[in-house]
Amino acid sequence: MDDEAAAAATWDRLAGRYGAQERHELAAIDTAVGLAAAQPGDRLVDLATGTGLLLHRLAAAPVRPREAIGVDRSAGMLARVGDLPAGWSTLNADARAVPLPDGSADVVTCAYLLQLLDPDDRAAVLAEARRLLAREASAAPRLVVVTTWAEGRLTRAALDRLARARPATAGGMRPLDPTDDLARSGFATTRREVLARGRYPSLVLAAQPR
Repeated sequence: MDDEAAAAATWDRLAGRYGAQERHELAAIDTAVGLAAAQPGDRLVDLATGTGLLLHRLAAAPVRPREAIGVDRSAGMLARVGDLPAGWSTLNADARAVPLPDGSADVVTCAYLLQLLDPDDRAAVLAEARRLLAREASAAPRLVVVTTWAEGRLTRAALDRLARARPATAGGMRPLDPTDDLARSGFATTRREVLARGRYPSLVLAAQPR
């Protein structure tokens, strides 16, 4: 089994337990939904959708897009997404190579993925997000990303030690501010929200293609 297949298999095994910790992500996910500001005519693509938490929070919002696609390379995760609104769907694919046409989305979201990746893979995901964003959207095309983060240097160091010591269970706690990654990938950050409280201190960034 190659590294890519092994990684997908790992997430397949974790799928049954993943939902138990999603309550710790809710504040950041709801912030991301707010910054995405999806409109009724929009098409949204959620990269690394997992069990679909962002999609379900989006579906419960007062205003939601006409179409949303949750992309994840773990079939086990996607199997737990459950019912979605009419016109919404999931797609079993890698966030670095999504089999959708250029300009398929007015909004792209990506929560708790980038901090798991090395710089080259982060660049590949962000390049794909930029490719997917329509040049002419109902509003300005926009990307919203969520990562684990803490403002304090000591807290960041503690999170990094935890992630390195327990990569299988705590790898997602590695702190990352992807502002520079966004800039290198042709995005300008427009909003920055830090959620310092809770088990998962998080950073939510909104950006637009330059």
